[in-house]
Amino acid sequence: MVPGGDHAEEAIVPMADGANGKDEVRAMDTARDGGEDPEHPQGGGGFSMKNLLWHGGSVWDAWFSCASNQVAQVLLTLPYSFSQLGMASGLLLQIFYGLMGSWTAYLISVLYVEYRARKEKEGVSFKNHVIQWFEVLDGLLGPYWKAAGLAFNCTFLLFGSVIQLIACASNIYYINDRLDKRTWTYIFGACCATTVFIPSFHNYRIWSFLGLGMTTYTAWYLTIAAALHGQVDGVKHSGPSSLMLYFTGATNILYTFGGHAVTVEIMHAMWKPRKFKYIYLVATLYVFTLTLPSAATMYWAFGDALLTHSNAFSLLPKSGWRDAAVVLMLIHQFITFGFACTPLYFVWEKAIGMHHTGSVLLRALARLPLVVPIWFLAIIFPFFGPINSAVGALLVSFTVYIIPAAAHMLTYRSAAARQNAAEKPPAFLPSWSGMFVVNVFVVAWVLVVGFGLGGWASVTNFIKQIDTFGLFAKCYQCPPKVHH
Repeated sequence: MVPGGDHAEEAIVPMADGANGKDEVRAMDTARDGGEDPEHPQGGGGFSMKNLLWHGGSVWDAWFSCASNQVAQVLLTLPYSFSQLGMASGLLLQIFYGLMGSWTAYLISVLYVEYRARKEKEGVSFKNHVIQWFEVLDGLLGPYWKAAGLAFNCTFLLFGSVIQLIACASNIYYINDRLDKRTWTYIFGACCATTVFIPSFHNYRIWSFLGLGMTTYTAWYLTIAAALHGQVDGVKHSGPSSLMLYFTGATNILYTFGGHAVTVEIMHAMWKPRKFKYIYLVATLYVFTLTLPSAATMYWAFGDALLTHSNAFSLLPKSGWRDAAVVLMLIHQFITFGFACTPLYFVWEKAIGMHHTGSVLLRALARLPLVVPIWFLAIIFPFFGPINSAVGALLVSFTVYIIPAAAHMLTYRSAAARQNAAEKPPAFLPSWSGMFVVNVFVVAWVLVVGFGLGGWASVTNFIKQIDTFGLFAKCYQCPPKVHH
């Protein structure tokens, strides 16, 4: 990123030949939306610590955001999924869903660029406005799509935040078991409420960088610790043993690579949103280096024991390395909570008309009512692991796979729309009909396997957890205490 005045984003709309200077200035202005903090203009070539930590909009920032946002607590539940799927299916499904997720993230970015280009041709300015996915759907396909996008996305992000809270309590228990997991959830709920003070995704820069370091450490800790531990005596690898467990596991993987419900907001926080297309794929490829070795090694070492231990930490012996991993994951979950909640805050602000308020404090106060239901849900359903699969099947399947693919097909169904498309089909798949075929496959596959079979399996599993542990479970999957 060049310090100095080079910060204005590229205008998305290419200039017409006869455009006069005024138009050009307007387009640049439009595209700079939110790129700068009006009180501290970036001119004058200054370079400050605040910029480094707080203002992120480069390609690297987006890559860090995507990669660190994709795997957080899921890393700890993937070995559990492998025990349900067996080794071969586990590896294959990760690669399959990783690529499918990258494809739909690509579609979302295409639709975003299309929406923004159409709006800017009409002269709309996005100066202090964060574009969100439901607005893209509204602009391209109308109010019903907007409603569907909004409903699925918000519910998904709500439960995404809930899962982060549950994960916090589930992890810290392995360092300090004097308090039960429910009490820990109360404590972390209060801590996570502080995310209301972070204005937008530009401000997550240093966090995504750290977050990625933390997941990388944890993944390699799991891999190395499991390898050193070696196989347990009489280890069994019986997965896949039942269809219900098989599809529960498959859906958790669908959930893992469906972390891009915040794609549009991350993209909007870039100076040059067009470059977003391949970032997600590169982020996914990096994520594979974390998820594949750690889950495979854990499953190799512990086998079927993982079926009743959805948190990978619970099987590894207590050590300084493990405590470090737990602490890092806690900080990371806090960051991911912010990631999942920020779009919700935006929707809420728009709904109550506070989105353009300048004061950070007022906006923070307006956002607080959202934290309460999240807290409450985390206390009712503390089922770390099974809740991921349920959310994956019922929400992620639509939010991240079905809606973008269907929206892309509908947006470009007419020849005129295809001819004027802001983004032409990619080099590796140069025909529109090819894209159409891939999209039909994505919709069909996810409807049947993800939503249908996955929904059935993970909801059955979820109900089983309620029957076993009860709602408001005080300490989910805790070993019985030994009294000395």
